[in-house]
Amino acid sequence: MEGVVIRHRTVKVNGISMHVAEAGPEVDAKGAVLFLHGFPELWYSWRHQMDHLGARGYRCIAPDLRGYGGTTAPPDVASYTAFHIVGDLVALLDTLGLAKVFVVGHDWGALIAWYLCLFRPERVTALANTSVAFMRNIMIRNGPDFVNPIEYFNRAYGPNYYKCRFQEPGVAEKQFAPAHAKRLMRQMLCHCFSHGVFCDEEMDDHKYPTSPLPPWLTEADMDYFVTSFEKTGFTGAINYYRNFDKNCELAAPWADAKVQVPTKYIVGDGDITYNFEGIQEYIHGGGFKEDVPLLDEVVVIPGAGHFIQQERAQEVSDHIYDFIIKF
Repeated sequence: MEGVVIRHRTVKVNGISMHVAEAGPEVDAKGAVLFLHGFPELWYSWRHQMDHLGARGYRCIAPDLRGYGGTTAPPDVASYTAFHIVGDLVALLDTLGLAKVFVVGHDWGALIAWYLCLFRPERVTALANTSVAFMRNIMIRNGPDFVNPIEYFNRAYGPNYYKCRFQEPGVAEKQFAPAHAKRLMRQMLCHCFSHGVFCDEEMDDHKYPTSPLPPWLTEADMDYFVTSFEKTGFTGAINYYRNFDKNCELAAPWADAKVQVPTKYIVGDGDITYNFEGIQEYIHGGGFKEDVPLLDEVVVIPGAGHFIQQERAQEVSDHIYDFIIKF
Protein backbone atom coordinates (compact mmCIF):
# COMPACT_ATOMS: atom_id res chain seq x y z
CA MET A 1 0.00 0.00 0.00
CA GLU A 2 1.26 3.45 -0.90
CA GLY A 3 -0.45 5.26 1.96
CA VAL A 4 -3.10 7.29 0.13
CA VAL A 5 -5.68 8.62 2.61
CA ILE A 6 -9.21 7.26 2.22
CA ARG A 7 -11.90 9.90 2.76
CA HIS A 8 -15.48 8.97 3.63
CA ARG A 9 -18.74 10.82 3.19
CA THR A 10 -22.45 10.22 2.78
CA VAL A 11 -24.35 11.88 -0.04
CA LYS A 12 -28.04 12.01 -0.99
CA VAL A 13 -28.63 10.49 -4.42
CA ASN A 14 -31.74 9.21 -6.19
CA GLY A 15 -33.78 9.16 -2.98
CA ILE A 16 -31.26 7.25 -0.86
CA SER A 17 -28.19 7.98 1.27
CA MET A 18 -25.00 6.61 -0.26
CA HIS A 19 -21.73 6.01 1.57
CA VAL A 20 -18.78 6.90 -0.65
CA ALA A 21 -15.08 6.28 -0.10
CA GLU A 22 -12.66 8.51 -2.00
CA ALA A 23 -8.91 8.68 -2.52
CA GLY A 24 -6.48 10.79 -4.51
CA PRO A 25 -6.81 14.48 -5.37
CA GLU A 26 -10.20 16.16 -5.08
CA VAL A 27 -9.40 18.78 -7.73
CA ASP A 28 -7.04 18.98 -10.69
CA ALA A 29 -6.98 15.21 -10.93
CA LYS A 30 -5.95 13.37 -14.10
CA GLY A 31 -9.48 12.01 -14.15
CA ALA A 32 -12.03 10.36 -11.89
CA VAL A 33 -12.38 6.60 -11.53
CA LEU A 34 -15.68 5.11 -10.33
CA PHE A 35 -15.28 1.66 -8.74
CA LEU A 36 -18.29 -0.69 -8.54
CA HIS A 37 -18.08 -3.68 -6.19
CA GLY A 38 -19.85 -7.03 -6.41
CA PHE A 39 -21.40 -9.68 -4.12
CA PRO A 40 -20.83 -9.96 -1.20
CA GLU A 41 -18.46 -7.03 -1.08
CA LEU A 42 -18.12 -3.33 -0.24
CA TRP A 43 -16.15 -0.30 -1.43
CA TYR A 44 -13.32 -1.88 0.59
CA SER A 45 -12.72 -4.49 -2.12
CA TRP A 46 -11.10 -1.71 -4.17
CA ARG A 47 -8.70 -0.50 -1.44
CA HIS A 48 -5.59 -1.61 -3.35
CA GLN A 49 -6.65 -0.06 -6.66
CA MET A 50 -7.70 3.19 -4.97
CA ASP A 51 -4.31 3.37 -3.32
CA HIS A 52 -2.49 2.68 -6.58
CA LEU A 53 -4.44 5.09 -8.79
CA GLY A 54 -4.89 7.75 -6.12
CA ALA A 55 -1.11 7.93 -5.73
CA ARG A 56 -0.86 8.50 -9.50
CA GLY A 57 -3.13 11.51 -9.56
CA TYR A 58 -6.55 9.98 -10.20
CA ARG A 59 -9.59 10.84 -8.12
CA CYS A 60 -10.93 7.49 -6.93
CA ILE A 61 -14.60 7.10 -5.97
CA ALA A 62 -15.91 3.83 -4.54
CA PRO A 63 -19.48 3.76 -3.22
CA ASP A 64 -21.16 1.08 -1.20
CA LEU A 65 -23.86 0.20 -3.73
CA ARG A 66 -27.55 0.33 -2.81
CA GLY A 67 -28.28 -2.29 -0.13
CA TYR A 68 -24.67 -2.57 1.05
CA GLY A 69 -22.61 -1.18 3.90
CA GLY A 70 -23.33 2.43 4.79
CA THR A 71 -25.75 2.96 1.88
CA THR A 72 -29.52 2.78 2.25
CA ALA A 73 -31.08 -0.67 1.80
CA PRO A 74 -34.70 -0.16 0.69
CA PRO A 75 -36.99 -2.97 1.94
CA ASP A 76 -38.77 -3.53 -1.39
CA VAL A 77 -37.22 -6.16 -3.68
CA ALA A 78 -38.36 -4.09 -6.68
CA SER A 79 -36.03 -1.25 -5.61
CA TYR A 80 -32.92 -3.12 -6.78
CA THR A 81 -33.26 -3.13 -10.56
CA ALA A 82 -30.46 -2.08 -12.89
CA PHE A 83 -32.39 1.15 -13.51
CA HIS A 84 -32.27 1.94 -9.77
CA ILE A 85 -28.57 1.19 -9.42
CA VAL A 86 -27.55 3.04 -12.59
CA GLY A 87 -29.79 5.90 -11.47
CA ASP A 88 -27.90 6.02 -8.18
CA LEU A 89 -24.59 6.25 -10.02
CA VAL A 90 -25.67 8.95 -12.48
CA ALA A 91 -27.02 10.97 -9.54
CA LEU A 92 -23.73 10.45 -7.70
CA LEU A 93 -21.74 11.77 -10.67
CA ASP A 94 -24.08 14.77 -10.90
CA THR A 95 -23.71 15.45 -7.17
CA LEU A 96 -19.93 15.29 -7.44
CA GLY A 97 -19.93 17.49 -10.54
CA LEU A 98 -18.40 14.85 -12.78
CA ALA A 99 -19.49 14.85 -16.43
CA LYS A 100 -17.49 11.71 -17.33
CA VAL A 101 -15.55 9.08 -15.43
CA PHE A 102 -13.52 5.95 -15.93
CA VAL A 103 -15.49 2.97 -14.64
CA VAL A 104 -14.07 -0.19 -13.05
CA GLY A 105 -16.45 -3.02 -12.10
CA HIS A 106 -16.35 -6.48 -10.57
CA ASP A 107 -19.02 -9.21 -10.35
CA TRP A 108 -22.42 -7.48 -9.91
CA GLY A 109 -20.55 -4.20 -10.19
CA ALA A 110 -19.38 -5.37 -13.63
CA LEU A 111 -22.96 -6.13 -14.68
CA ILE A 112 -24.03 -2.68 -13.49
CA ALA A 113 -21.07 -1.17 -15.35
CA TRP A 114 -22.21 -2.83 -18.58
CA TYR A 115 -25.72 -1.45 -18.06
CA LEU A 116 -24.31 2.02 -17.28
CA CYS A 117 -22.32 1.94 -20.53
CA LEU A 118 -25.41 0.83 -22.48
CA PHE A 119 -27.82 3.32 -20.94
CA ARG A 120 -25.54 6.36 -20.49
CA PRO A 121 -22.35 5.92 -22.54
CA GLU A 122 -21.78 9.68 -22.63
CA ARG A 123 -20.94 9.56 -18.90
CA VAL A 124 -18.13 6.98 -19.32
CA THR A 125 -14.67 7.77 -20.70
CA ALA A 126 -13.55 4.13 -20.67
CA LEU A 127 -14.38 0.88 -18.88
CA ALA A 128 -12.07 -1.62 -17.19
CA ASN A 129 -14.34 -4.50 -16.25
CA THR A 130 -13.38 -7.60 -14.29
CA SER A 131 -14.91 -11.05 -13.83
CA VAL A 132 -18.25 -10.74 -15.65
CA ALA A 133 -18.21 -10.35 -19.43
CA PHE A 134 -21.01 -8.64 -21.32
CA MET A 135 -23.66 -11.36 -21.60
CA ARG A 136 -26.57 -10.10 -23.65
CA ASN A 137 -28.65 -13.23 -23.10
CA ILE A 138 -28.75 -12.85 -19.32
CA MET A 139 -28.88 -9.04 -19.32
CA ILE A 140 -31.37 -8.05 -22.01
CA ARG A 141 -34.60 -9.54 -23.35
CA ASN A 142 -33.83 -10.14 -27.00
CA GLY A 143 -35.32 -12.21 -29.81
CA PRO A 144 -38.08 -14.84 -29.93
CA ASP A 145 -35.94 -17.57 -28.37
CA PHE A 146 -35.03 -15.55 -25.28
CA VAL A 147 -35.12 -17.47 -21.98
CA ASN A 148 -35.35 -15.59 -18.67
CA PRO A 149 -32.03 -15.86 -16.81
CA ILE A 150 -33.41 -17.65 -13.75
CA GLU A 151 -35.11 -20.24 -15.96
CA TYR A 152 -31.84 -20.63 -17.87
CA PHE A 153 -29.81 -21.07 -14.65
CA ASN A 154 -32.39 -23.53 -13.33
CA ARG A 155 -32.15 -25.63 -16.50
CA ALA A 156 -28.36 -25.44 -16.68
CA TYR A 157 -27.42 -25.88 -13.02
CA GLY A 158 -30.57 -27.02 -11.20
CA PRO A 159 -32.74 -25.46 -8.48
CA ASN A 160 -29.99 -25.64 -5.84
CA TYR A 161 -27.76 -23.28 -7.82
CA TYR A 162 -27.30 -20.21 -5.62
CA LYS A 163 -28.86 -17.75 -8.10
CA CYS A 164 -31.98 -19.94 -8.12
CA ARG A 165 -32.02 -20.47 -4.33
CA PHE A 166 -31.82 -16.71 -3.80
CA GLN A 167 -35.13 -16.04 -5.60
CA GLU A 168 -37.71 -16.66 -2.86
CA PRO A 169 -37.66 -13.88 -0.24
CA GLY A 170 -37.06 -15.22 3.24
CA VAL A 171 -35.55 -18.54 2.21
CA ALA A 172 -32.02 -17.32 1.57
CA GLU A 173 -32.24 -15.03 4.58
CA LYS A 174 -32.45 -18.01 6.92
CA GLN A 175 -29.07 -19.20 5.68
CA PHE A 176 -27.64 -15.70 5.19
CA ALA A 177 -28.55 -14.31 8.59
CA PRO A 178 -26.48 -11.41 10.03
CA ALA A 179 -25.46 -13.64 12.93
CA HIS A 180 -23.76 -15.99 10.44
CA ALA A 181 -21.76 -13.20 8.77
CA LYS A 182 -18.39 -14.25 10.16
CA ARG A 183 -18.69 -17.80 8.90
CA LEU A 184 -20.36 -16.86 5.61
CA MET A 185 -17.89 -14.17 4.63
CA ARG A 186 -14.96 -16.46 5.35
CA GLN A 187 -16.49 -19.19 3.23
CA MET A 188 -17.54 -16.96 0.34
CA LEU A 189 -14.36 -14.89 0.05
CA CYS A 190 -12.04 -17.86 0.51
CA HIS A 191 -13.88 -20.82 -1.02
CA CYS A 192 -16.72 -19.76 -3.35
CA PHE A 193 -17.00 -18.62 -6.97
CA SER A 194 -13.56 -19.91 -7.97
CA HIS A 195 -12.10 -23.13 -9.35
CA GLY A 196 -15.41 -24.91 -9.85
CA VAL A 197 -17.08 -24.03 -6.53
CA PHE A 198 -20.32 -22.07 -6.58
CA CYS A 199 -22.06 -21.17 -3.32
CA ASP A 200 -22.79 -24.37 -1.40
CA GLU A 201 -26.40 -25.05 -0.49
CA GLU A 202 -25.51 -25.95 3.05
CA MET A 203 -22.51 -23.70 3.79
CA ASP A 204 -22.56 -25.14 7.28
CA ASP A 205 -20.15 -24.61 10.13
CA HIS A 206 -18.26 -27.82 9.54
CA LYS A 207 -17.11 -27.44 5.96
CA TYR A 208 -14.24 -24.98 6.48
CA PRO A 209 -14.00 -24.71 10.27
CA THR A 210 -10.40 -23.60 10.70
CA SER A 211 -9.09 -22.99 7.19
CA PRO A 212 -6.50 -20.22 7.13
CA LEU A 213 -7.11 -17.06 5.17
CA PRO A 214 -5.44 -16.85 1.77
CA PRO A 215 -2.36 -14.59 1.61
CA TRP A 216 -4.33 -11.80 -0.06
CA LEU A 217 -6.72 -11.39 2.90
CA THR A 218 -5.79 -10.35 6.44
CA GLU A 219 -7.85 -10.85 9.57
CA ALA A 220 -8.33 -7.06 9.61
CA ASP A 221 -9.71 -7.19 6.06
CA MET A 222 -12.08 -9.96 7.02
CA ASP A 223 -13.20 -8.07 10.13
CA TYR A 224 -14.09 -5.05 7.99
CA PHE A 225 -16.42 -7.11 5.79
CA VAL A 226 -17.87 -9.11 8.68
CA THR A 227 -18.63 -6.09 10.87
CA SER A 228 -20.51 -4.44 8.02
CA PHE A 229 -22.64 -7.48 7.13
CA GLU A 230 -23.37 -8.17 10.80
CA LYS A 231 -24.99 -4.72 10.85
CA THR A 232 -26.81 -4.83 7.52
CA GLY A 233 -27.47 -8.48 6.83
CA PHE A 234 -27.44 -9.81 3.27
CA THR A 235 -30.99 -9.07 2.03
CA GLY A 236 -30.06 -5.95 0.06
CA ALA A 237 -27.23 -7.81 -1.64
CA ILE A 238 -29.41 -10.82 -2.45
CA ASN A 239 -32.15 -8.58 -3.90
CA TYR A 240 -29.92 -7.87 -6.90
CA TYR A 241 -30.30 -11.55 -7.87
CA ARG A 242 -34.08 -11.28 -7.46
CA ASN A 243 -34.12 -8.70 -10.26
CA PHE A 244 -32.28 -10.71 -12.92
CA ASP A 245 -35.46 -11.33 -14.91
CA LYS A 246 -36.84 -7.83 -14.35
CA ASN A 247 -33.59 -6.27 -15.59
CA CYS A 248 -33.98 -8.15 -18.86
CA GLU A 249 -37.47 -6.71 -19.34
CA LEU A 250 -36.35 -3.17 -18.51
CA ALA A 251 -33.35 -3.42 -20.84
CA ALA A 252 -35.42 -4.69 -23.81
CA PRO A 253 -35.16 -1.31 -25.62
CA TRP A 254 -31.42 -1.98 -25.86
CA ALA A 255 -31.93 -5.51 -27.29
CA ASP A 256 -29.69 -4.84 -30.30
CA ALA A 257 -27.49 -2.11 -28.80
CA LYS A 258 -23.73 -2.41 -28.58
CA VAL A 259 -21.48 -1.19 -25.77
CA GLN A 260 -19.90 1.85 -27.41
CA VAL A 261 -17.25 2.58 -24.75
CA PRO A 262 -13.50 1.77 -24.91
CA THR A 263 -13.15 -1.38 -22.80
CA LYS A 264 -10.55 -3.62 -21.21
CA TYR A 265 -11.70 -6.93 -19.70
CA ILE A 266 -9.77 -8.76 -16.97
CA VAL A 267 -10.63 -12.21 -15.59
CA GLY A 268 -8.98 -15.06 -13.72
CA ASP A 269 -9.00 -18.41 -15.48
CA GLY A 270 -10.35 -19.97 -12.28
CA ASP A 271 -13.27 -17.54 -11.97
CA ILE A 272 -16.67 -19.27 -12.12
CA THR A 273 -17.81 -16.58 -14.57
CA TYR A 274 -15.02 -17.54 -17.00
CA ASN A 275 -16.18 -21.13 -16.91
CA PHE A 276 -19.86 -20.71 -17.74
CA GLU A 277 -21.00 -22.88 -20.65
CA GLY A 278 -19.92 -21.30 -23.94
CA ILE A 279 -18.43 -18.16 -22.38
CA GLN A 280 -14.80 -18.69 -23.43
CA GLU A 281 -15.83 -19.26 -27.04
CA TYR A 282 -17.85 -16.02 -26.85
CA ILE A 283 -15.02 -14.02 -25.24
CA HIS A 284 -12.26 -15.24 -27.56
CA GLY A 285 -14.21 -16.21 -30.69
CA GLY A 286 -15.44 -12.80 -31.83
CA GLY A 287 -18.85 -12.55 -30.17
CA PHE A 288 -17.61 -10.34 -27.33
CA LYS A 289 -15.83 -7.97 -29.74
CA GLU A 290 -18.98 -7.78 -31.85
CA ASP A 291 -21.05 -6.71 -28.84
CA VAL A 292 -18.32 -4.40 -27.51
CA PRO A 293 -16.75 -2.96 -30.69
CA LEU A 294 -14.26 -0.79 -28.78
CA LEU A 295 -12.92 -3.78 -26.82
CA ASP A 296 -9.23 -2.97 -26.51
CA GLU A 297 -7.90 -6.06 -24.73
CA VAL A 298 -8.91 -9.25 -22.94
CA VAL A 299 -6.60 -10.24 -20.08
CA VAL A 300 -6.88 -13.76 -18.62
CA ILE A 301 -4.79 -14.17 -15.47
CA PRO A 302 -3.64 -17.80 -14.97
CA GLY A 303 -4.41 -19.35 -11.59
CA ALA A 304 -6.51 -16.42 -10.40
CA GLY A 305 -9.99 -16.87 -8.95
CA HIS A 306 -13.08 -14.72 -8.63
CA PHE A 307 -12.08 -11.92 -6.23
CA ILE A 308 -9.33 -10.91 -8.60
CA GLN A 309 -8.90 -7.27 -7.58
CA GLN A 310 -7.95 -8.44 -4.09
CA GLU A 311 -6.31 -11.74 -4.97
CA ARG A 312 -4.03 -10.25 -7.66
CA ALA A 313 -4.17 -6.67 -6.47
CA GLN A 314 -0.94 -5.32 -7.97
CA GLU A 315 -1.44 -7.03 -11.31
CA VAL A 316 -5.01 -5.77 -11.65
CA SER A 317 -4.04 -2.25 -10.53
CA ASP A 318 -1.30 -2.17 -13.17
CA HIS A 319 -3.67 -3.37 -15.89
CA ILE A 320 -6.23 -0.69 -15.02
CA TYR A 321 -3.61 2.06 -14.90
CA ASP A 322 -1.98 0.98 -18.16
CA PHE A 323 -5.39 1.20 -19.83
CA ILE A 324 -6.71 4.50 -18.49
CA ILE A 325 -3.51 6.46 -19.11
CA LYS A 326 -4.30 6.10 -22.83
CA PHE A 327 -7.16 8.58 -22.49
